[in-house]
Amino acid sequence: MNQKKSTRKNKDIAMVLVVLAILILLNFIGSFLFKRFDLTTEKRYTLSESTKKLLKSLDDVVYIKVYLQGDFNPNFTRLKNETKEILDEFRAYSNNNLEYELINPLDNPNKEETDKLEKQLYDKGLMPEQIVDRSTQKVSETFVWPGAIISYKGKECVWQIFKRQLGFEVEQSINNSVQELEYGLTNAIQKTTLFKKPEVLFIEGHDELDTIRGADFMRSLSEYYNVSRVNINHKLYALKGADAIVIAQPDSMFDEKDKFIIDQFIMHGGKALWLIDPVYVNRDTLTTRGYSLGFKNELNLDDILFKYGVRLNPVLVQDLQSAQVPVNVGFKQGQPDFKPFYWNYYPLILPSSSHPIVKNLDLIRTEYIGTLDTVFSEDVTKTILLQTSKYTKTQPTPARILAAMVKLKPQENQYNNSFQNIACLLEGKFESNYKNRITSRILKDTIFDFVGKSKPTKMIIVADGDIAKNEYQRSTGMVYPVGYDIYTKQQFANKTFLLNCVNYLLDDEGLIQLRSREVKLRLLDKKKITTQVTKWKLINVGLPILIILCFGLIQFYIRKKKYSN
Repeated sequence: MNQKKSTRKNKDIAMVLVVLAILILLNFIGSFLFKRFDLTTEKRYTLSESTKKLLKSLDDVVYIKVYLQGDFNPNFTRLKNETKEILDEFRAYSNNNLEYELINPLDNPNKEETDKLEKQLYDKGLMPEQIVDRSTQKVSETFVWPGAIISYKGKECVWQIFKRQLGFEVEQSINNSVQELEYGLTNAIQKTTLFKKPEVLFIEGHDELDTIRGADFMRSLSEYYNVSRVNINHKLYALKGADAIVIAQPDSMFDEKDKFIIDQFIMHGGKALWLIDPVYVNRDTLTTRGYSLGFKNELNLDDILFKYGVRLNPVLVQDLQSAQVPVNVGFKQGQPDFKPFYWNYYPLILPSSSHPIVKNLDLIRTEYIGTLDTVFSEDVTKTILLQTSKYTKTQPTPARILAAMVKLKPQENQYNNSFQNIACLLEGKFESNYKNRITSRILKDTIFDFVGKSKPTKMIIVADGDIAKNEYQRSTGMVYPVGYDIYTKQQFANKTFLLNCVNYLLDDEGLIQLRSREVKLRLLDKKKITTQVTKWKLINVGLPILIILCFGLIQFYIRKKKYSN
């Protein structure tokens, strides 16, 4: 008996030594190899290849001061934890070239120093946030600075970790902020490491979208590029040095000289984003008189766009998948009574293409749009980015528009022009619209350098100019985000689509992939928490104890049966 016990003991010791040897060996091998495993369904903790490439290219330390620190409610605690995890992930891939520090600005007992620090943060561009926690037991208010300052080689950049979105609850805004953590941090690091930004020019001089209605689009682009506006005004070198141009909702004709300058900009490899209204609608007449007409928008661009591979159709689109507008249905207590009605001239476009520009995008809001078709153009690849829904109707111009139509029930059998093309990407070598049309003097001019066939380049054409327009409240001077509907308080994906367009044109595809990434947060059901609090407490506290008791009883029964025999 003693010999058996000794043999068993020796076997156990040998097994323990073998396990320890294996663990030591695995740790030794692991010190030379680097591998991380992400078991989440949406691969939340797997960085994109573009992010890894950026981190590996760092040749100096990126230092990050994170001010999202302190005791918060569960929502902000989740954001704080997710931020720390993404920072650890970035540090793991940065070859020790990323360091961060968690700071609580309110932790200093000296109020004067705290106020001084808060002023510095505000002056640098960080926005504070007031958290109001209304639980069933108490109401509390906390003042936080949910952001970070990133430093690299003496250059600083602000990373606003939490961004409150108009029309969204705080919980949803936090969800969206978590989704954008990798994108936001990568974007901020890229800003500090990029010492020369590409140039983007907005064309003026043809009644394009002005600086107020186009303010948010321009401001958003300026985070990545040097953005300015230029009136070509027949100046041959007006676009010199630009990497891309944006032609946003022109409302008057382009003459041949300006078209020629744009054409040659593209021939020399320039990129272009065209946001064109094929149909002009006088909205003031519609508002004051209750009716209006939609006419072909005479811009003198048909020939140049046709040459590149797209034909804009001057038809007015109606779609059953549409946005809402407020309509006065009478008076209540002496005040106008506005109610929302679907206005079929404001189609909501849900992208179905898998192209990176539109992949995973939400609904895009449009107004009084036309359509486009692709035409043959040698050496040019065409990709349709946006289409209307299955239930679409097109009106040829001149199209009569009646405000009273908003209250009429649409006849679905008339909406049979399904899936009309709205936006198209063109890539390849374009032929000049002025090839074989200019004088020999210009052809032989070595200074100007006329090009009849372009270098490989890209352009995007959208049959709607309002897609880039932001709302503006004159009384307060408030500029709303592009795609934000001030009546329904909804944020549509217009801005993301436009940014993706310019990023793709300028070969920033890594930013597109990060921006369209989705992280699913498993949020608690507030209604169930309130109404079924006792039930879930019993399940969470009592069930584990019950399972342990059952396991103990089963184990006791097995041992009793075994040793009683």
